[in-house]
Amino acid sequence: MTMNRLAGLIVLIGAIAAGGLFWLSTPRHTNSASLPAHSANAANGEILYHIGGCISCHRPAKESGADMSLPSGGAALVTPIGTLYPPNITPDAATGIGAWSDAAFVDAVQHGVAPDGQHLIPAFPYISYGHMKVEDVIDIRAYLMTLPAVASTRKEDDIPFSWLVRRGIGLWKILAVLPPKEADPARSQGWNRGAYLVNGPGHCAECHTPRNAFMAMDQAQAFAGGPHPEGRGVVPSLRDLIGRKKYKDIEELAAALKEGEEGFYSDLSKGGMAEVQLNIAKLPDADIHAIAEYLGSLK
Repeated sequence: MTMNRLAGLIVLIGAIAAGGLFWLSTPRHTNSASLPAHSANAANGEILYHIGGCISCHRPAKESGADMSLPSGGAALVTPIGTLYPPNITPDAATGIGAWSDAAFVDAVQHGVAPDGQHLIPAFPYISYGHMKVEDVIDIRAYLMTLPAVASTRKEDDIPFSWLVRRGIGLWKILAVLPPKEADPARSQGWNRGAYLVNGPGHCAECHTPRNAFMAMDQAQAFAGGPHPEGRGVVPSLRDLIGRKKYKDIEELAAALKEGEEGFYSDLSKGGMAEVQLNIAKLPDADIHAIAEYLGSLK
């Protein structure tokens, strides 16, 4: 084979590979017809909204003067790749999600795809939200639609080479996707409920699980702790909380999750955990106990 033909073959192979990667990284939208038939339950959505910590990321910037109790977005979120400005998720039709379909909301929450077809930065924990039941995601949207609409235009994220980064995320998703989690028939109903809340809407593993070389959660080290995602020290392990005498039993762990440091339980205000605990405290007692039952079982 001549050098010219060899060079041409290499270029052809490179072009085919690049085309394949481009195709693999192309965002794909959910077909509305593929969604399950479901009568949305806003009350259930409110519970999931709180365990998901939606207000913690989607609150407005303090200087905006907007109602801090509503998720109208705009507060800066500093990440290793740049500063993000989480969007308005109130039902405002022009600047929020008021005009979104259920399918568009499911795309964003579970697949990390925006209505305009861009891949969302995984600071939004859609990898964990992928464990959720689609019906529960639709319920969250139903709850959001009961909130007052706030007009709040989104500030553009400050990310170098944003288009290229977002396109690369399409490939990263293939590596980062989590294996499905099924209910364990050998465990109690409470344990299974806790497992669902922790691994799905609660997305606890996103911070408490270390990441591998591809920045995907290392499932072999699930909940073993690791570097803080915002570079603020270390996130502690959630394994063996009772065996390590952090809490004496499941009941005390549940009380700590509900009462936080106001109940004289230590280490529940560091690294953003204070907001997590406040969100958990808004859940029904049965759900808080279920979370404690599951966390207390991790070894």
